[in-house]
Amino acid sequence: MSETNREKQLLKPGTIVVHFKRNFTSGTDPFEYLYEIIGVCLHSETMEELVVYKALYGTKKLYCRPKDMFLSLVDQEKYPDAKQTYRFEYYCNSFSQI
Repeated sequence: MSETNREKQLLKPGTIVVHFKRNFTSGTDPFEYLYEIIGVCLHSETMEELVVYKALYGTKKLYCRPKDMFLSLVDQEKYPDAKQTYRFEYYCNSFSQI
């Protein structure tokens, strides 16, 4: 899949993504490290694109992260046992599919 297609699939509002640290947990919460994409917004001063996403576990907080960082590769030197290639990867189309 091309980077452009990956980005379109991943950043579509409602899409569920998984953070690479999910592979390191032994928790019992089936939603741990799963997030719902809310959308992409712009920083009001720098115009940098930010991804807004909501945790599907715990207090279900909203987060935002620079788009480049959101789409980045996992640091394999820091996390050599990471199973995912990217920090966030596609999980499913919507919450109803979990």
